[in-house]
Amino acid sequence: MIVAGVMGGTSADGINVALVRVSEPAAKRSRFTLLAHAEYPFPLPVRRAILGMMNARLARVADLARLNFLLGELYAEAVARTARQHRIKLDLVGCHGQTIYHQGDGERFLGRKLAVTWQIGEGAVIAARLHLPVVSDFRPADMAAGGKGAPLVPFLDYLLYGDPREARIAQNIGGIANLTAIPPGAPLSQVLAFDTGPGNMVIDAVVEKLFGRRYDRNGKVASTGRTLEGVIDQLLQAPFFRQTPPRTAGREEFGREYAANFLAACRRHSARPEDALATATALTAETIAASYKQFVPRKMRGAVDYIVSGGGARNHTLMAMLAQSLEPLGCDLAASEHFGLPVDAKEAAAFALMAWQTWHHRSGNVPAATGAKRAAILGQVTYV
Repeated sequence: MIVAGVMGGTSADGINVALVRVSEPAAKRSRFTLLAHAEYPFPLPVRRAILGMMNARLARVADLARLNFLLGELYAEAVARTARQHRIKLDLVGCHGQTIYHQGDGERFLGRKLAVTWQIGEGAVIAARLHLPVVSDFRPADMAAGGKGAPLVPFLDYLLYGDPREARIAQNIGGIANLTAIPPGAPLSQVLAFDTGPGNMVIDAVVEKLFGRRYDRNGKVASTGRTLEGVIDQLLQAPFFRQTPPRTAGREEFGREYAANFLAACRRHSARPEDALATATALTAETIAASYKQFVPRKMRGAVDYIVSGGGARNHTLMAMLAQSLEPLGCDLAASEHFGLPVDAKEAAAFALMAWQTWHHRSGNVPAATGAKRAAILGQVTYV
């Protein structure tokens, strides 16, 4: 079966599509093959609309409904274009959608304690345009089973990187950064995974505010600044970084309000714009390294393959900072491309795999990672 995975990340940069062949049995790496992948940036007005509605204190219901259907159209066009360019006939689509709000821990609302999530991108529109069944809305089933709804990518990490002899760490750096620790020869139930903190989210916010760009290509601007260690030390005192896994984060923790507070702290240190960007980059590296040292069991520490994916893997300054912190601990840092999967394809490929699991009535979450009480079949299926 050939499945298209579609991902819109917390950075809201655009649409990632991965075309994947998955066949029985799914538990063997040889049965999972990436056929093609592509990225499509959002038009600037669409990106602004998404960012404006993420974690918004007030948003018009009509605009949210319209954006839901618009994203369905854009996702369908991205999948169709990718399949057409590579002359691949699809059987199924797995669409994560665009997260508008994610609250992994329960909070009181109208007399009930609720954990909630919301991803948009109308599955019915995608199914109608592509004439294919669509699996979408993956996170709620895990949350209904008592989990935080994230991270879900560890299911793919285990499939790709599990090894009978080697300890492996899979580190994804998208808008949010998340870590998967896979002990040698371990069953899926022993995989540890959690969000480490901001990935590209704060970096991109600083670049946009101070330099008017979407992102710092290759970390070039950050490489010219100096890290403000006082700001880093202050930020690392936040309760999130002391919270033990399972834990998850999003724009609710590291979005526009956090970025504004970060920039205010930099200004108090009389920082140049380049210094603020270098410090934002260092914040991501420091929180990843601190999470590894604090929460990954000692039996997993040292002499491990540390496999990095996501847009952050293309930031040379960030990768150099990570190497400086992790290589003395015995970590051999490498981009996921060296293990057969392009850095920009992993999250989309993960939702292709999870859609395959759902289509075959199989679970796709990792309870040890999300905190769910049981394995759950993820997503809702729209038929044609």
